[in-house]
Amino acid sequence: MRFPSNTRFLVAMTMPLVWLSAPARAQNGGATTKTLTGQAAFTDFSQEHPGVRRRITIADLPEPKPEESFDGHDKVVAQPDGAWPIAPAGFKVERYAQGFEQPRLIRTAPNGDLFLADSAAGKIRVLRGVNVDGKAATNETFASGLDHPFGIAFYPLGSNPQWVYVANTTSVVRFSYKNGDLKASGEAQAIVPTLPGYAQLRGGGHWTRDVAFSLDGKRMFVSVGSGSNVDDTDNNPRELHRANVLEYTPDGTFVKIFASGIRNCVGEAINPTTGQLWCSTNERDKLGDNLVPDYITSVKEDGFYGWPWWYMGPHQDPRHDGKHPELKSKVITPDVLLQPHFASLEMTFYTGSLFPGDFRGDAFAAEHGSWNKHRPAGYEVIRIPMHNGQATGEYEDFLTGFVTPDGKAWGRPVGVAGGKDGSLFVTDDGSKSVWHVLYTGKPEQQMGKGGD
Repeated sequence: MRFPSNTRFLVAMTMPLVWLSAPARAQNGGATTKTLTGQAAFTDFSQEHPGVRRRITIADLPEPKPEESFDGHDKVVAQPDGAWPIAPAGFKVERYAQGFEQPRLIRTAPNGDLFLADSAAGKIRVLRGVNVDGKAATNETFASGLDHPFGIAFYPLGSNPQWVYVANTTSVVRFSYKNGDLKASGEAQAIVPTLPGYAQLRGGGHWTRDVAFSLDGKRMFVSVGSGSNVDDTDNNPRELHRANVLEYTPDGTFVKIFASGIRNCVGEAINPTTGQLWCSTNERDKLGDNLVPDYITSVKEDGFYGWPWWYMGPHQDPRHDGKHPELKSKVITPDVLLQPHFASLEMTFYTGSLFPGDFRGDAFAAEHGSWNKHRPAGYEVIRIPMHNGQATGEYEDFLTGFVTPDGKAWGRPVGVAGGKDGSLFVTDDGSKSVWHVLYTGKPEQQMGKGGD
């Protein structure tokens, strides 16, 4: 095997990868032949390697163990010399852009431009093209002065949108837009002037808001996370209309709570095969290392997903023992259960043709990593296999390597977006970078590029 230059650290990280994951991976670099199940499916960063699949079911869940809860993995270290994201065989990884304050969600415009929410900076940036060195050829500020922007959507759907919608923490606004615009041509127009949680913005709670449109363009879905870990929502103004997906019309008229009990649907995506809304969701903490699983799921209209009283179907949170027994039978079990404390953020469905054929129609999701687990997990991008638009229930490690051998994270994936050429872009607010994942078919490219 031939290694890129300056990869001493990377080789140390990757040699176990080849030995551990090769038996589970087919020659195309995508499909696997083995899935870890039961207790073997629960993992930490040291067991996350491209090509490894896992399937967690509600039968695998342990009893709550609040005494095992842990608070500690929240510090990001500088990217070590030679460290680089690790992709499956046949893929290579390049650093596409860097130097942002807080690169978060990323979405692809119909013309192929990448719109990036630099949330702490209050900006939406536009990245375009690739230089000979693999870097973004254009990096411009589209809009500034926003309030922790996160969600981005183009409307109407199709090849010629007229608006870019941006979900701030406190509102949804839109900018007039035509293909190729690098800067907003006018001021932000408030579509939803006040989102739930406005009064508590500075008092904690989840601040990200995403926005997506139904395929027919008639519905606008806005996700709003909870204001707490597991506070009772009964007569609780802080949680009013939170931990929900809210439905509006595209002009900002509130319609209804589309789905409830979703603690924090950070990333929304519309399944292009079925037209269903999907959510990448952060579940609650402080019930032990292996509770409660984060999840990725299709979202049923008027569905209830359990928070705060129940979780994963008919499991009652012990902190709300005896509360709302009438809801037990109504709790929906999500489609794909992930590792607890993964902090699953943006997701996207792969519609490109650059990657091997069995990737088409699958989903990708960014796992930011979390603090409530003794051995850190997450800090990766995962692949969610789909069949005819339906999840198989498994997930697969796709892009790893963001943690040092001694368990210190230098990278934290947040956003995923498919490029117009079929490649994949990943934002990382640890190294404050955007990574570019391409498929070459050459096995020696699996470890990416050895440096900038």
